[in-house]
Amino acid sequence: MNKLILILSLLMGFVVLISNYLVQFPVEYYGLGKILTYGAFSYPIAFLITDLANRSFGKLVARKIVYFGFTIGILFTLLFSTNFSDLISMRIAIGSGTAFIAAQLLDVQVFDKLRRKTWFVAPLFSSLIGSTVDTFLFFSISFYGTGVPWITLSLGDLGVKIFIALIMLVPFRLLLGTLKPI
Repeated sequence: MNKLILILSLLMGFVVLISNYLVQFPVEYYGLGKILTYGAFSYPIAFLITDLANRSFGKLVARKIVYFGFTIGILFTLLFSTNFSDLISMRIAIGSGTAFIAAQLLDVQVFDKLRRKTWFVAPLFSSLIGSTVDTFLFFSISFYGTGVPWITLSLGDLGVKIFIALIMLVPFRLLLGTLKPI
């Protein structure tokens, strides 16, 4: 199980790194540049990882993965994605870490409270709540007062995260059988 925790933690850290990099780039197609970044498409995978771990191994293991993923993600972000001479890049790193840890730990708690409901209730609602907290914490810390339209970006980002949370129910259900349940 320790090997699986390490693999899930590394995967979580990679998702954080990719998302932190991609959030710097607005989606310029169809006039979406002021309401959406590419980070919205990758970040919901972090909730899938947390929810699978929570369902299969319980909230204590899920929290471990969040803490390891947080540490790995922050280190990866600082090493590979942060331009220390750029204030926005630094704020993205701080915003990411703060939003990630708060949203993922909230996701673990909400999921645990709802785990006995129908199979899709816990991952759906914990991801929706976690995504909402993550989105508004991240965008306000990273972009408030910078001239970046962070409110519209956060609303667009959240809309995509909600859509992807619904889609993530499919791999969640399919992957449940691959992990040892508690």
